[in-house]
Amino acid sequence: MTARANWTGRAVEMAAIFMIGDGLLGLLQPKRHVELWESDAAGTEILVAPFRDRPGRRRLYGALQIAAGLALAAGQRPKK
Repeated sequence: MTARANWTGRAVEMAAIFMIGDGLLGLLQPKRHVELWESDAAGTEILVAPFRDRPGRRRLYGALQIAAGLALAAGQRPKK
């Protein structure tokens, strides 16, 4: 196994972890989570705009993030 393949697998796993964690926060605390990302940071206003004052929409997106993250993680296998 090459070092690049090893790091690619780790990057995919890290993306899955981020998706699951972000999805869980969005599912459980949609208002707080959206407000946290409303800032002057480049691009975040555009990303959270569809969820502003729509906690149900953010919860649905959170559930989808969790499902996608789990599916992504499930495809990862340790290299032997």
